[in-house]
Amino acid sequence: MNSPLALALWLNGSRHPQHVVAFAGQQCFTQSDLIKDVQRIYDWLQRQPGQRWALCFDNSYDFIAALLATLHAGKTPVLPGHNREAQLREQQEHFCGVLSDTPLNLSCPVLNPQTLNYSAFKPFEPVPEEAGVVFFTSGSTGEPAQIYKTLRALDEEIAWLAALWGDSLRDCRVVGSVSHQHLYGFTFRVMLPMALGLAGDAAMIHFPEQLAARASHPLLFISSPAFLKRLDINLAAPQFKRVISAAGKLDDVTAQQALAWLKTPVSEIYGTTETGVLAWREHVQTAPEWQAFPAVRFTQQDDVWHVESPLIHHHHGQLDDILEFTSQGRFRLIGRRDRVVKIEEKRISLSEVERRLLALPGVEEAVVVPVTRGSRIALGAVVVAPTAQGACKQQWREALSAWLEPIAIPRYWRIVERIPLNSQSKRAWAQLQELFDETR
Repeated sequence: MNSPLALALWLNGSRHPQHVVAFAGQQCFTQSDLIKDVQRIYDWLQRQPGQRWALCFDNSYDFIAALLATLHAGKTPVLPGHNREAQLREQQEHFCGVLSDTPLNLSCPVLNPQTLNYSAFKPFEPVPEEAGVVFFTSGSTGEPAQIYKTLRALDEEIAWLAALWGDSLRDCRVVGSVSHQHLYGFTFRVMLPMALGLAGDAAMIHFPEQLAARASHPLLFISSPAFLKRLDINLAAPQFKRVISAAGKLDDVTAQQALAWLKTPVSEIYGTTETGVLAWREHVQTAPEWQAFPAVRFTQQDDVWHVESPLIHHHHGQLDDILEFTSQGRFRLIGRRDRVVKIEEKRISLSEVERRLLALPGVEEAVVVPVTRGSRIALGAVVVAPTAQGACKQQWREALSAWLEPIAIPRYWRIVERIPLNSQSKRAWAQLQELFDETR
């Protein structure tokens, strides 16, 4: 496979005008279509004040056009990770306007590019060398944190992936069950296909039936553990050139069950929004160890693992995971450092409370979050307990008192059918907090 094309060169003349960059059902979008769609957004953006523009698109092809227009116009793309109006209002200080395919009622300019007219072509200004993209990630508090990624680092990441897997991806189409609005989906559903010249699906796959219907071409499937757990083995499987999973640890049972239907072992990526990709493994057998990418270096200080990588904006990062290395230089993930909150001057480990909850009869899953009511902070527990009765909460409190001091026992409880997850199959902390919102 040819060397990956850097993002700043995606619109140059090196690709044939009829080269297919994306598809939606039977409709194909060519390089010529892309240049025209970028042009109309680019012309409009160049006339607008303000530097940072939020991109909120469900359609990945429209997202790519807006991304390129923003960068060539000398603006900074901001990816809030969603297009929910209420949360965009909370984050509005971080951008001056929004480009979106969803109607939004905000106090800043909101543009749907479909409303713009095509204009006569003129050459695009080159993308500034220092250009980058702003992503958002949220920790256990649900507070969004901005992560800046330079285009240089994003292109470097694709070079690593192309060196590892590029030759196995010839002539395939890229489909995904994860959103392009987060770094994992952005890297694998936008950057990778565009850099390697592969056609990407403009729509996100939500159900196994949709995946089974993509059988006309060999596929690179970008997935998550949550989706792989829901595969329907009764459906006819497409041909997969490779299946990649990330955004959560893939367990052995799910990996082996998926292998039986996919007919190819799942390749798994380890990384974070802050660090980019760090390591990979393939589930050809149970409990495979992780192999770090060549330029990644791990070091341990006290109980904390740190990472050095050219993909990190300041080249250094800190991990919440606990690693265990083998004599061959590979590693396993053996747990996470405790999430700790202070309540009435006492340090409470949320991880420990969750472990105790999971030991209770009938509790299948549990998440604990701090809940603020007035000036007081207490713990809220969200549990999946299919057989729970009305008296269970009191029984659980009594059982927890054998292990936890009173202040660490959850004061508020919500019993749910499933733990809310975001489009990256990670815990949706904002939705978990909303479960305890008294105004709702």
